[in-house]
Amino acid sequence: MTTFPRLAALALLAGLVAGCSSSAGWSEYAAAGKAQPATAPILTVEQLSAKVGCKPRIQVNADELRTAYCKTPDGEFFVTTFKNQAGKDAWMDAAPEYNPHLVGNLWTVLSSRKVLDLLKERLGGDLHLTDHRTKKMQVVG
Repeated sequence: MTTFPRLAALALLAGLVAGCSSSAGWSEYAAAGKAQPATAPILTVEQLSAKVGCKPRIQVNADELRTAYCKTPDGEFFVTTFKNQAGKDAWMDAAPEYNPHLVGNLWTVLSSRKVLDLLKERLGGDLHLTDHRTKKMQVVG
């Protein structure tokens, strides 16, 4: 089970990544190393949260990324959106390998596997179950 301190630590990590990422445009992206269709929408923290019935509590509000905490009947989770693919890549490289995360077009959701399975039905995206930096990564899409 994902604990709040772990999620809070990741939110702090997300803020640190914001200061180190590139400043390319919002329209660039790829998820899990493969290109997504150019027509995939770019959603805000608020839009992603609304899709799952959550009023987001903003934790990080930086130019390069935004992170919010959400709590719904499905569980607790963090939603992070990125300004560009470089920022998302930097976050993915620093993401804890022990936590599964849901990855979409310039966004990620971090929580337990149980919560992510429920959220995936409404948000879509790819479920990353292990460290994406290894060849053994399992992506459920």
